[in-house]
Amino acid sequence: MFLVLVHYTKPLSDIDALRPAHMAFLDEHFAKGTFLFSGPRDPRVGGVIAATCPDEPTLRALLAEDPFARAGAATYEVMRLAVNKAAPDLARLRDC
Repeated sequence: MFLVLVHYTKPLSDIDALRPAHMAFLDEHFAKGTFLFSGPRDPRVGGVIAATCPDEPTLRALLAEDPFARAGAATYEVMRLAVNKAAPDLARLRDC
């Protein structure tokens, strides 16, 4: 499993303009099972995405297609996480 910290690099007005396309990108990858959860950070300086992917280069290639990335409005910090404990409702995360 990977955690992705999204860091905005442009003003929020630019982010807001790109948000519908970004949400469509997220929806596509939630439907494929690649993304497990996502949300904005507080304060609103970026976001977080939890993802399953075979490897980091594959995930980075996928993130490069995010409208935020394509517009140069965000950068991505990717961290690999080996989940070894999870609440019962989230036990499947140990297999990601």
